[in-house]
Amino acid sequence: MKMNHVGILVGDMDKAVEFYTQALGLKLVMGNTKVEEERETAIGRMCIAVFGDGFKGFNIAHLVTSDGIGVELFEMKERQERHVVDFSRIGIFHFCLETDDFDGVIAKTKALGGKSRMDIMRYHPEDDSKPYQMTYLEDPFGNLFELYSHTYQETYSSEYE
Repeated sequence: MKMNHVGILVGDMDKAVEFYTQALGLKLVMGNTKVEEERETAIGRMCIAVFGDGFKGFNIAHLVTSDGIGVELFEMKERQERHVVDFSRIGIFHFCLETDDFDGVIAKTKALGGKSRMDIMRYHPEDDSKPYQMTYLEDPFGNLFELYSHTYQETYSSEYE
């Protein structure tokens, strides 16, 4: 199994595309595209099946990470102002990206309307041979994402001990 893409709800498509390309370095594959509620096309019927009757339409943009994972940004016509994470509810609450430039990504995140949720943390602070770092950040719409300095496997696998 391979990860193909994630979908993220945002409040302002232009601001979201700017944030995800400029702060996080994703590449724009398909710019802001309007999707209307309709039953004539396969896409229209698929959207009704997913979002339900009365979703009123949305804007969508497609981006990709440097390793080819897709990121779909959705700006629904009717939406709340910000995402509020409710840790008492079941469901996905963050995604994670890997970078060699922690300080740069954090600075760009803040400059483009996001925020830091915590200080940078080391997974193995007692072991200088494992400089694995992480932190949690937010995009400008309150969506949480984690930032890693090394691969998931390096960070957690005992084979790297």
